[in-house]
Amino acid sequence: MLQRAYSKWIEDRENQLCFRTNNRVVRPFEWGSEWVAGWPTNGVVHLNGQGEREFLREINLRAIADSNAFFGYEPPRDFALKEDHLTFRSPVETPHAENNTVHGQWFPASGKNGSHPRRAVLVLPHWNSHASQHLALCRGFQRFGVSALRLSLPYHDWRMPPELSRADYAVSSNIGRTLEATRQAVVDARSCVDWIEREGYERIGILGTSLGSCYAFLASAHDPRLRVNVFNHCSAFFADVVWTGLSTAHIKQSFEGVISLDELRDCWQAISPVHYLKKYAELPKKPHFIYTKYDTTFLPEFSEYIVNEIHGHGVDMSVTVLPCGHYTLGEAPFKFIVGYKIVSHFLRNL
Repeated sequence: MLQRAYSKWIEDRENQLCFRTNNRVVRPFEWGSEWVAGWPTNGVVHLNGQGEREFLREINLRAIADSNAFFGYEPPRDFALKEDHLTFRSPVETPHAENNTVHGQWFPASGKNGSHPRRAVLVLPHWNSHASQHLALCRGFQRFGVSALRLSLPYHDWRMPPELSRADYAVSSNIGRTLEATRQAVVDARSCVDWIEREGYERIGILGTSLGSCYAFLASAHDPRLRVNVFNHCSAFFADVVWTGLSTAHIKQSFEGVISLDELRDCWQAISPVHYLKKYAELPKKPHFIYTKYDTTFLPEFSEYIVNEIHGHGVDMSVTVLPCGHYTLGEAPFKFIVGYKIVSHFLRNL
């Protein structure tokens, strides 16, 4: 009885927090094949009369088969740091000028005798995060002697096109654009690692929250430099989260009657962590997975699946499960607990 009442209270609070903003837009469904036309793994694949669904499925399979090329890039050469604000041009070009400049907020930690320590964490925020969010966590790292770089995700804050009020182009009912935004996020994250390494840091970790967790896993699976990881909210399947999640219900509306969940999985295979579990396990990693018992955005069964699969691959890992939901994790007392878990994992292992 008490547990049911608590669960109901969390559910009600999750709904309040999720829908406190009313600027969600139900956009039309689009295959978005033009967004993926320039992928390095496409080869000679063209529409050539085949359906959009079949075309997207085929290039997803090719991307997975050669994921090092898919998530590969030419390292940027125009890094510029001004008053702890890093900018560079994304190696992935999009039609939106604002989105093509990557922004990072740098929190350098001072070491003894003025020398900085050789540890740094790349922080990937959640979907629709604002530029002021996750900064307290970055300062926490800084205070404990670990430098931190907060990456602005594609189509977020400084990178948001003027016609948007939300980061709708990062995850949307446009299949191809969502694929390309995810590829760009991974490439931008790896580019940030290039800069951190160039600054003299030898031990580099990555923290991803919610959508940022997906990006962080994909980046880490393709970059051995990211040895210590924290995935705050986690799932093996990109399509399933969008299809079932509370915060993406408006996107699912666009899919109804046009595409099934199985078809959506096929079209978003290349950005689903499940296809890179073995690749991740083959690299030296020390991950910590965090998920919540009452999550209605990343359903707990999705988190349990990836945790069990990673454990089954023999990865030395740790897990925290908290009795709250996706949004309530950001409220007291849970935000303090998760903050402690995140920082302490990096302090112990990085």
